[in-house]
Amino acid sequence: MSADSKLTDVLDVEFPLWDKGITIQQLLTHTSGIPDYFDEEVMDDFSELWKERPVYAMRRLSDFLPMFQHLPMKSAPGERFHYNNAGFIVLGLIVEQHSGLSFTDVVEEHIFKPCGMKDSGYFVTDQLPRNTALGYIDHEDGSWNTNMFSIPVQGGSDGGAYVTAPNMIRFWDALLGHRLLNVEMTQQLLTPHAHQEDEEYYGQGIWIDRKGEAIFKFHIMGFDPGVSFMSSVYPDYDLQLVVLSNQESGPYPIIIAIEEALA
Repeated sequence: MSADSKLTDVLDVEFPLWDKGITIQQLLTHTSGIPDYFDEEVMDDFSELWKERPVYAMRRLSDFLPMFQHLPMKSAPGERFHYNNAGFIVLGLIVEQHSGLSFTDVVEEHIFKPCGMKDSGYFVTDQLPRNTALGYIDHEDGSWNTNMFSIPVQGGSDGGAYVTAPNMIRFWDALLGHRLLNVEMTQQLLTPHAHQEDEEYYGQGIWIDRKGEAIFKFHIMGFDPGVSFMSSVYPDYDLQLVVLSNQESGPYPIIIAIEEALA
């Protein structure tokens, strides 16, 4: 199996309305054209998804399949970049089929443990360990509530892991030090494959910002009801940055202020 492998050859799940030529590479770079269960081009409230289905039932990757499995393609494979949560669900299902393990167990064993990320995990929202921050959602009337009923009960391949800032630094050190992937595979991950807009590109699961021909930063991010996260690596400055918030916004102004100071 390689990045050029076709989805139909590596996953025993039927997607009757999808193009048969979709590849792993296209899923990794958000250029597959498949439908999404949360299409950010037409939806802006993630919690709306759970008004018709209980979040406590969303415990496995396969639980997401009914939300997009029988929808038509959004665009032709390779035609354009479109950030796609369902693409990561499909990639996670491939990992599960070929490893015989749950995706979360694979990450625990092959990423968290080798990186020494002892305070990170795919915790269940109603069984959180000590010292775990709750996510909070604010309302126009000034009230607040936790995000327990607004996100899946457990994260998966499309996000939802609990991490700390020091643990993310450990992750970056391991990834860039080739302790997770060999040099060739790490380079593929960090290579701009899809052009998003202006000087922003996408590698394999990672955003890449350029300034001219030079790489300004590699970064990842996550925004859900009651939680937001941004983490960046700036190669020319020997700098790694992690900003976490237990609200729906917070990291972006801090990131911008630091980047303005670098300019």
